[in-house]
Amino acid sequence: MSCVWFYLPLCLLTAACLCHSLKALTATSQQSFESGLFNFYHSLILADGKETTVHLLKDIPKRYYFVLEEDRALVPFTITVTPCDVPIEWSILVHKASASLLGKATQGDLNTQDVSEFQKATSISTIFNYKGNSVETYMGMSSQSALYMLEFLSTERDTHITVYLTTDTTSGHLYPKLPLDPRIDVIGVGHTTVTLTWKHSPSALQHRESIQYCLLVNEKHNYKSLCAAETAIRFSGMKMPTTLALSLSPYLLEPQQVMILSDSELSIINKVSSGEVRQICMGTKNTYTVPNLSPSTQYYFDVFVVNLLTNASAAYTGTFARTLEEPEPKVMKLKDGKAVQVVLDGKKQKLYSLQYQARHKKVQFAFQLCRGQVQVHITKNGKIVASENILGLRYLSLKGKPLDMYLVQLRSTEESNSSVKVQVSPHFHKPLFPLLPESLKIKSFSKLRTCNSVTIAWLGTQEQSKYCVYKKRIEEDQVWMELRNTDTCSGPESRHKSEKVLCKYFYDLNLQRAVTTETIKGLNAGTLYLFDIYLIGPSGIPVRYHSKVVKTRKKC
Repeated sequence: MSCVWFYLPLCLLTAACLCHSLKALTATSQQSFESGLFNFYHSLILADGKETTVHLLKDIPKRYYFVLEEDRALVPFTITVTPCDVPIEWSILVHKASASLLGKATQGDLNTQDVSEFQKATSISTIFNYKGNSVETYMGMSSQSALYMLEFLSTERDTHITVYLTTDTTSGHLYPKLPLDPRIDVIGVGHTTVTLTWKHSPSALQHRESIQYCLLVNEKHNYKSLCAAETAIRFSGMKMPTTLALSLSPYLLEPQQVMILSDSELSIINKVSSGEVRQICMGTKNTYTVPNLSPSTQYYFDVFVVNLLTNASAAYTGTFARTLEEPEPKVMKLKDGKAVQVVLDGKKQKLYSLQYQARHKKVQFAFQLCRGQVQVHITKNGKIVASENILGLRYLSLKGKPLDMYLVQLRSTEESNSSVKVQVSPHFHKPLFPLLPESLKIKSFSKLRTCNSVTIAWLGTQEQSKYCVYKKRIEEDQVWMELRNTDTCSGPESRHKSEKVLCKYFYDLNLQRAVTTETIKGLNAGTLYLFDIYLIGPSGIPVRYHSKVVKTRKKC
């Protein structure tokens, strides 16, 4: 059994043209006629059971012929056409003639008399036509004395389609099967999530190893086929893999693509001009919660069941849902002189708001960065008066009128969580935080290191303050995490008592001499230690120096 498709010369493009060509051939030599049919016969472009991509130019029809050769009188067959972009028009025409003449035509054995008989005996009829961009399948029965023609036309723009013909209606199918109810149900909607479920494909229940579900999420519209989705993303200005079904295969991502692999799920985020297009392949799970969506946004969801062996897919009926609106953030009120520590979610990039109503003309905001990176915006009666990134300890002094309303908005500028301590006061002469030295760095002296001691130094101020030194033994692979996760706003109360080395008071009116050293003894040889110093001023609020890692000598 074999299925043969032919792409005919331009003069054989329509049924009428076919008859016209046969008439014209009566006036030609037998040799020329046989040569033309030889080219016709050897223009094979598709075999039974294979999917072929067909490229269409705008307003130019493209036609293909096929003959089903079979010992049986009737041959069942199916044709599936998948538009990959704009709607197309396509139809199936059948040319019926005697079996002997048709056999001679396909073998190139017609003589001049046969040509005359062929054109008289041939009847042409249209058995199917369709216009649209949905995947359509035609099922029919072919007789031995029939020649079939498929005609395709795109009237909107150049495009491409896929065509699949098979006469094997008993064994496995190229395309996975859809359930009787192919709808996608939305069973949960949140501010940033949507939960979907769909009925299992019969193919997924029978062949779990070779079948998987892939979900496509975008903000534009639903797609009726996987190749339509790929085409849309390509038109958005980016390159795509051969098919989304191959998303589980390793390939080089484009700069606009981000791949995320977790819990046996593969997600690919495509950055396109119309927003993000996400592809998520989740094996044979038929319930999925889509995370990290934007609040108050409409999303379109398409599920495709994919045959990993043949790379063919079938589309469920797409759906859409709108995420819930972001609730108004709670605004915390600041009180004079009281410090508030705020933890900011870096992943959600939420704004944290603090409100303060002035009782005096002048106010002073103090910000102490505890961890990460933080951006602050301050508005007074709705107008922005300050905006900057916080580094270390920062004072912002503002002037206005009593009863002015200040709104402080904070957000993390990195994906990890950040933290900042905020204080506001009208009393400029009574700052909450202690007077700081020029640098919060701790210095160690390499030449003074021994096997059981190290010497460190740090700068002080002109104000009598308390300095507490702490040490912690760490491993080399812990250094990066210890330094990254340091909370510079935490005080000595967060430390274990065994880590305390000493506390001392000192100051010097001459800043050139406001420096102190300390030799820490009783250490282990060849060991890494993390040293921290806390500066505690009159208000009792601590400021932490930058942590210092020092290793004792291995041999002395």
